Amino acid sequence: MSSQAAGLLQLTALIAALALAYRPLGDYMAKVYSSEKHYKPEKWIYKVIGANPAAEMRWPAYLRGVLAFSAVSVLFLYLLQRIQGSLPGSLGFSSIDPDQAFNTAASFVANTNWQSYYGEQAMGHVVQTGGLAVQNFLSAAVGLAVAVALVRGFARSRTGELGNFWADLVRGTVRILVPISVIGALVLVACGAIQNFSGIHQVGQFMGGTQEWNGGAVASQEAIKELGTNGGGYFNANSAHPFENPNPLSNLFEVFLILLIPFALTRTFGRMAGSLRQGYAILGAMAVIWIGFTALMMWTEFAHRGPAFEIAGGAMEGKETRFGIAGSSIFAVATTLTSTGAVNSFHSSYTGFGGGITMLGMQLGEIAPGGVGSGLYGMLIMAVIAVFIAGLMVGRTPEYLGKKIGTRQIKLAACYILVTPALVLGFTAVAMALPTPADSMTNSGAHGFSEILYAYTSGANNNGSAFAGLGADTPWFNTTIGLAMLLGRFLPMVFVLALAGSLAEQRPVPETAGTLRTDKPLYTGLLVGTILIITGLTYFPALALGPLAEGLAS
Repeated sequence: MSSQAAGLLQLTALIAALALAYRPLGDYMAKVYSSEKHYKPEKWIYKVIGANPAAEMRWPAYLRGVLAFSAVSVLFLYLLQRIQGSLPGSLGFSSIDPDQAFNTAASFVANTNWQSYYGEQAMGHVVQTGGLAVQNFLSAAVGLAVAVALVRGFARSRTGELGNFWADLVRGTVRILVPISVIGALVLVACGAIQNFSGIHQVGQFMGGTQEWNGGAVASQEAIKELGTNGGGYFNANSAHPFENPNPLSNLFEVFLILLIPFALTRTFGRMAGSLRQGYAILGAMAVIWIGFTALMMWTEFAHRGPAFEIAGGAMEGKETRFGIAGSSIFAVATTLTSTGAVNSFHSSYTGFGGGITMLGMQLGEIAPGGVGSGLYGMLIMAVIAVFIAGLMVGRTPEYLGKKIGTRQIKLAACYILVTPALVLGFTAVAMALPTPADSMTNSGAHGFSEILYAYTSGANNNGSAFAGLGADTPWFNTTIGLAMLLGRFLPMVFVLALAGSLAEQRPVPETAGTLRTDKPLYTGLLVGTILIITGLTYFPALALGPLAEGLAS
């Protein structure tokens, strides 16, 4: 079987698995967030944190809950790293420096998991398991909560109440993320991923020196890392490391975990909004972009340009032979079209156009299918923009799911889509203008520019993957990328929750003959076009200086 045929077979199996899980998981999540019942463990948690899960919140109170919880999480994770040298199970590692501790704390709380350190050489068992892995659950649950709040904004009328943040946070963790992660960890252990608390041990000689590895609770962290679209690796090589991702089966399973919840959330949206067809329309837009990007990436990486690629059978530089071009391409697109950031290959070693595809996937806003929660609310924001554009075309007041999209709604949506590009392009421009940040670039020219553009794109979009080649463990990059991650995560949430509150206060508008049908393929096509055009107009000049210039020159 050829490599191309094997790639198509993997993609077909992945789509089939996602299709089988779509309906039951989507309906289950809708039931979780609509239920008024609280389980005993959940009641104990509410009692400890002093929350009343039955109290409804308007959007300012919901936002305060999100920000307060996240601020405490950043502080806790920062302090845990700063005292690591005094903790048991630290494996002899010293405490983390202040700038790197801030960067890592901001990264994991913001669901970014950008890592400017070598995991196996910096973090002990307590920080890895009690700090980083815990935030993998909690940051994903926060994203789910905000997405559900926006869905309630569309579904409810004549009320500003969006539910209870603490109840949504706890339910998302206890009823969704933990059970699936347990199953996922067992599957990964069966595939060969390690799960232990062993110390550092020698595994043999390597280039004249001793090679050492430490063990860890890797499979359990790997499961929530992918399921929660987090992406932080236990080891520096991330999902290219055989302890995290041993073989092609585990590789395909990890991609399945990455895409599972974001795709299924579209059915949750349709169920909670009272129209499954609306959920299918959003699903269609996500699927078209994801399949299109995957096909384009595989074609780009399999293309033979020159004798080196001919001999290797394609662009194999930076890719694991056990995954090949197909497995690496599928993984790369899945991880950059979501907020996962896990990598099983070096994106810097992809072809010029291939590296550009990974970058463009993040610049779309990671909405196809996007991160856990963030993908759905990002896509719904774009749906509002698409409805507004359609309304301008026909001269009618735009409506979506029975809610009028007026001045306030479109201003909030516009602010949402402008925040991230402003952070990415602003920080990139400053970094290129100053002399010191450029010293961290391994390459010069278009590829060197791509390294810095990719870093801020990854940080502000809460992806966390790295282009490789950029020495980002400096005070400048640790601080600025940390700020980009926090602002890129929480500023958009302000506009999402404000939009949800304004929609929930509206009285439903009855459907008429002139109402745009947003559950039809025509609207799905309009939505895809809107996403691509807005992103293209925003990022094309920067992409032309980096990956496009490199690709055209090759």
